[in-house]
Amino acid sequence: MIHKPVLVKEVLEYLDPKPNENFIDGTIGQAGHAIEILKKNGPDGKVLGIDLDASQVENSKLSAIDAKERITLVNDSYANIKEIVEKISFKPVSGILLDLGYSSWHIENSNRGFSFTRNEMLDMRYDLHNTLTAAKIVNEYREDEIEKIIKDFGEEKFARQIAKEITKQRKVKKIESTFDLMDIIASAIPTFAKSKSQGLSAWAKAQVGAKTFQALRIAINGELDNLEKFLPQAIEVLDQGGRLVIMSFHSLEDRIVKNFFKNKEKENILKILTKKPIVAGLDEVNSNPRSRSAKLRAAIKI
Repeated sequence: MIHKPVLVKEVLEYLDPKPNENFIDGTIGQAGHAIEILKKNGPDGKVLGIDLDASQVENSKLSAIDAKERITLVNDSYANIKEIVEKISFKPVSGILLDLGYSSWHIENSNRGFSFTRNEMLDMRYDLHNTLTAAKIVNEYREDEIEKIIKDFGEEKFARQIAKEITKQRKVKKIESTFDLMDIIASAIPTFAKSKSQGLSAWAKAQVGAKTFQALRIAINGELDNLEKFLPQAIEVLDQGGRLVIMSFHSLEDRIVKNFFKNKEKENILKILTKKPIVAGLDEVNSNPRSRSAKLRAAIKI
């Protein structure tokens, strides 16, 4: 599957890259957005690309090979953006983009268990130096800890039932694969929910599976903590008049961004450019279903 960057037109509209300006892509992935920015900020404008996944840094090197003189790639977390910028003296910064979705590559090629539609080992790490995996959580965490993760990070109303079934089944057999976990999630859904979904349809499985898998991925990679650490640093890094564009893919992230922007606007530090989150149009959703969940918010540093 070829990765299609989401909301490209809208990202460029709100970042508004001009010739010779510098930009940061905090989650560069396969450089889809970065390449479009590089088309606009030449001849001397640069892009700093950051990604926690070393494999994605290598992928972006290949994708942006034609602009290699104007792109700098760093294998690190966007939560360390200020330290990274200072270390390599990447200034001035006219705009920062953060795309919080995981890429098609993670589903199709990483073999790390990000998708419940593929039978892979339960990993879900972006950073392979991280010792916490999905398998460790489901096989070793207490039932109440698993329930809290699924409830807080997945907003799953059946979190208690799923956690209970996980701890029950792991006594019989170690939970090793995505399909192992999906079978457990499916069996944990109460009878009334199964009947409503016509005997547990593929759609129903996807809904419940998506929430639990999302919750595990967020917990393993510290995604919400990283976002909260990133936001105040991003303002420090930006030049006056610099723009901050963030795409989130679930309500927890979007809420953090929304509240941060509102608070900083009250403090006269930011001006919000998007009264409501920008979402993909029907044509983009049809051609790239991943864009369905995207919400883009943008602000400018006063």
